[in-house]
Amino acid sequence: MNGAQFVSTHAATATHELTPLERQSVLHTLKSPRLMKTEVLAGLVVALALIPEAIAFSVIAGVDPRLGLFASFTMAVTIAFVGGRPAMISAATGAVALVIAPLVKSHGLDYFIAAVILAGALQIILALLGVARLMRFIPRSVMVGFVNGLAILIFMSQLGELGIDTHDWTLFGVPWMVYPLALLALAIVLFLPKLTTVVPAPLVAIVTLTLIVVFVGIDVPNVNSKGELPDSLPSLFFPDVPLNLETLQIIFPFSLSMALVGLLESLMTAKLVDDITDTHSNKTRESWGQGVANIVTGFFGGMGGCAMIGQTMINTKVSGARTRISTFLAGLFLLILVVAFGDIVGIIPMAALVGIMVFVAYATFDWHSISYNSLKTMPKSETTVMVVTVILTVATHNLAIGVIGGVILAMVLFARRVAHFVTVDRRIEEHFGEQIVKYEVDGELFFASSNDLYYQFQYAEDPNHVVIDMYNSHLWDASTIAALDSIQEKYAKYGKTVEIEGLNQASQQMQERLAGKLGGGH
Repeated sequence: MNGAQFVSTHAATATHELTPLERQSVLHTLKSPRLMKTEVLAGLVVALALIPEAIAFSVIAGVDPRLGLFASFTMAVTIAFVGGRPAMISAATGAVALVIAPLVKSHGLDYFIAAVILAGALQIILALLGVARLMRFIPRSVMVGFVNGLAILIFMSQLGELGIDTHDWTLFGVPWMVYPLALLALAIVLFLPKLTTVVPAPLVAIVTLTLIVVFVGIDVPNVNSKGELPDSLPSLFFPDVPLNLETLQIIFPFSLSMALVGLLESLMTAKLVDDITDTHSNKTRESWGQGVANIVTGFFGGMGGCAMIGQTMINTKVSGARTRISTFLAGLFLLILVVAFGDIVGIIPMAALVGIMVFVAYATFDWHSISYNSLKTMPKSETTVMVVTVILTVATHNLAIGVIGGVILAMVLFARRVAHFVTVDRRIEEHFGEQIVKYEVDGELFFASSNDLYYQFQYAEDPNHVVIDMYNSHLWDASTIAALDSIQEKYAKYGKTVEIEGLNQASQQMQERLAGKLGGGH
């Protein structure tokens, strides 16, 4: 190789852009100071944003703020190793806090922690049973509704810091300086990336506003106003509960709810990050990874949690992180900040974090989904599903309810639409001097479409020999077999014979197995 070739090859290598898959490699990142800086700073920003959130969620759950902070540390660090979606942030969350909060009031902290540990075990079991594969049944319209509903909830969660009570939409007093400071933070996050991306804009906003508040002497709510920060490391905690059936009866409903809500929110977040990073995540690994993280969190006295969409958006979309390093450092920095630098962290104005989270809400919302062109071209059923998912999510403050409601509505609308695709053509034919009637059925037959099939035949007027041609159809469920049984029984009452032909192999096997065994017809 001559000198010119060497220089050319070296330059090509130096300027080589990593693929999305290579970019989320820990090894590639450790070899690149530039990428490593992105991961470190992203982890620091997420840690700073996690602190007030974790304290707030602890208040919702009715437990000491340390339980939320320790949970955020253990969840993030554990999931960084066992999770299936690099760069996703897991920590204490509001959804989990809402589900499990009643148990604290009724039975105390030990039962609460026992329920967290059991929820982790249930998540591992659900992962092994293949719950992650259910993600394929969530339509795009539900995903868009989930994202938009989430963005609205993130925005609404910040209104309290601006003096707006979202329960009854009344105003309460906050220092007027909160508003210009929050606007300044929002402006920094919005416009700084247009000038430079050397340092994450959220970190600049936090440092800038903290310096302004300290040196000017502005009295506004800060992180300390949210609750007391811990001054020691988390230690092992074994819940003092009887290991018997009565304890299981008490905690199991809460644990199952927590497991399902946590998995749903985590898997939906993983799917969202997949789209942002153009990479694929291991949903099964993420499912049991969440379980492992909750078990570890429980044994360290944490309140449990799941993937945090707001913080994940800060990490991936705003700060540009792509690897497990940022997730691990977010948890590590969180612990260091609250234990070693609690006095400094405590003076960070909440207005800085409000500005950042408002931007996260703006960046998360799928604005294309409500554009005129999109609404004009999108099928009305798809738009309806998206809107209903948003409404349920915002009304209940529960992403799981929104998603489940959206999926059910999408299924109903799909079944209703497909049911109308079945056609039945009737014609009279002569076979060896005998007149017969032939019905050709075209379409997919299942519970929604087969119910109408019974009424497509002219039982009294037809000749004695009836042929039903199913060559262009497929039988999907027992409802269809029952409908065919009813058709044959109806013709039998008129003394007429029915011959069913053209069934494919799967349909034939189902009919042979179920025909005549499903009870009464119409």
